[in-house]
Amino acid sequence: MTAKVRTNVYLDSEMKAKAQEIFKTYGIGLSDAFNMFLSQSVLERGIPFQIKIPNDETMKAIKDARNGKNMTKVTLEELKERSV
Repeated sequence: MTAKVRTNVYLDSEMKAKAQEIFKTYGIGLSDAFNMFLSQSVLERGIPFQIKIPNDETMKAIKDARNGKNMTKVTLEELKERSV
């Protein structure tokens, strides 16, 4: 078995607390989550998720959605009709 090493990581305290709450629901700690991230990075030989920078139109849509602007309510039946 390989030796374990200690690593210090500087985090935003609020971000850390939120992440810990999420990982807690899976029964893992922050250290386990970091190890999972690093293992997956090694397996994939890169960052294990896509990193995207949205274009201006997408950023505006995201901002509008977060602010409840330009939103339309649609029923399930309307969605079904539109998909036909």
